[in-house]
Amino acid sequence: MFDLKPLTRDGIPRALEKAERYRLLHEPDQAESICLDVLRVDPENQAALVTLLLARTDQFEGAGVGVQEAREVLDRLHDEYDRAYYAGIICERRARALLRHGARGSGPAVYEWFREAMGWYERAEALRPAGNDDALLRWNACARTLMRHPRLQPAVEERAELPLE
Repeated sequence: MFDLKPLTRDGIPRALEKAERYRLLHEPDQAESICLDVLRVDPENQAALVTLLLARTDQFEGAGVGVQEAREVLDRLHDEYDRAYYAGIICERRARALLRHGARGSGPAVYEWFREAMGWYERAEALRPAGNDDALLRWNACARTLMRHPRLQPAVEERAELPLE
């Protein structure tokens, strides 16, 4: 295989700017690669971890990156608020990817992903710094999406009747 070339510590800020730019250009795989390079040099870099998580969620519809790969980053975030908020982001983005895909019968799964996101946003709301309403904005966005799409409902549990003997 190849020996990856390490970044310099001085190059990290510029690399993170490029990662953000690649995300904005809808090239999340490039952003992910840059973040992995940054994290090889600075494994605790919180900005790189957040950008990595977001780049992975950008790929939910594409190259097969899944929820687990995005969730792997959560434990590395130092701040409890960030862990709750970004757990919500993962769930919300998975819900929106499923909603866009529109597979038949996906309504209950989409609903559950949105409700899980809303639960995480409620946790983040309780931990938020003063003046930070990001979790409220995301919770409201999820609620509006569910209200706009009445077909998105929780799964109906089927009750099997047991034969009486």
